[in-house]
Amino acid sequence: MDELLPEEISAVRDSINRFMETEVNPYMDEFEARGELPRELVRKCGAAGFYGAVFPDSVGGSNLGYLAGAVIQEEMVRNEVRFAAANNQQGSTCPTCIYVGGTPEQIMKYVPGLLAGETIGMMSLTESGGGSDPLGNMKTTATRDGDVYRINGSKMWASLSNETDVGVLFAKTDLNAGADGVSAFIVEPKKYPGWDAKPVDMMGLSKCFRSCAVYLDDFIVPVENRLGEEGDGFKIVMRALQPGRVTVGAKALGVARACFEDAVRYANERELRGKPIGRFQMIQADIAEMATAMEATRALIYEAAKRADAGLPTNRIASIAKFNASLTAKMVADKAQQIFGGYGMALEYRVSHYKCYADLFFTGEGSANVQRELIAQDALGYKIADRHHGTSTMRDPRTHDIADEL
Repeated sequence: MDELLPEEISAVRDSINRFMETEVNPYMDEFEARGELPRELVRKCGAAGFYGAVFPDSVGGSNLGYLAGAVIQEEMVRNEVRFAAANNQQGSTCPTCIYVGGTPEQIMKYVPGLLAGETIGMMSLTESGGGSDPLGNMKTTATRDGDVYRINGSKMWASLSNETDVGVLFAKTDLNAGADGVSAFIVEPKKYPGWDAKPVDMMGLSKCFRSCAVYLDDFIVPVENRLGEEGDGFKIVMRALQPGRVTVGAKALGVARACFEDAVRYANERELRGKPIGRFQMIQADIAEMATAMEATRALIYEAAKRADAGLPTNRIASIAKFNASLTAKMVADKAQQIFGGYGMALEYRVSHYKCYADLFFTGEGSANVQRELIAQDALGYKIADRHHGTSTMRDPRTHDIADEL
């Protein structure tokens, strides 16, 4: 697997596996039983540098790049998918929004703490009823009142919003401007009133890292916590989500690998009629399909990551990689569960909840149907996926060191 990876990234793979095996895997069941966020484990992960792969040294990153970030996400999910739920909040969309759209002062104030795992992050874009156009259909409003904004409305599927110290939230500052009326704000729910986050019970998903509905009642955000100008929200979130497709695809690959490895192990151990079930051709056919799909998915994800590291356009290839990865995760998880039979639904086997995460990555974080539309419109020439490459004035944390602005 590592033959074609640079030596330093192979070392990163070994490092994240050692970390997960010693610092996370033995303890997650205890935290899950209590429904308690393992803040200390998040801090250890940040201190080890696993949230900062695409960020420069000046903000506490390791500057290893998107390929290293993809490998970290893949291995973290393969080891413990529930713990990996913090990755976006700590090392991807949340700090990326601040880095690409914030002032140097905002970046230095908030990003290092997120990457270090010292503060718990969040990004809230989606609203109930927003569908595949969360910006255009946004109803949450931010109204300026002197030195603060008052935010009113509600959000949905805001992961860790019940625990967050620092987050990024999107709201309309101009109700009549569609997506162009959306602005971005750095929010600090523990400092200001008007924030109420209620966890949503999800079948098979973590009881520590919760996805929530958020209700905003004159929630206060200081004007100095606005990211960019009013109306910059669309540019900020699009810039942050594009490379995020690569890492989300890597997470889906991690789900597939965990299910595949467990299925292979079980097929070699479980006996029927005096021989391992792996000796039966139908099981072998499933194993072959799973292995083939994973290799194709890995190649796509790594290629998208390498292009991002090279500064090449990635929107098209990242969408293809994420779409393919979500299909692979669902297929592999489903076949693994069938190989396990009834035990595939028993909580003592991790395939039971990995199957739920496969469904999550198919539906969320860039749903499969949205990726289908983007890929098809690009192929048909209706809307070129990489049309904005090179035109954005937003920073790229991989290529732009904020230290140069200080």
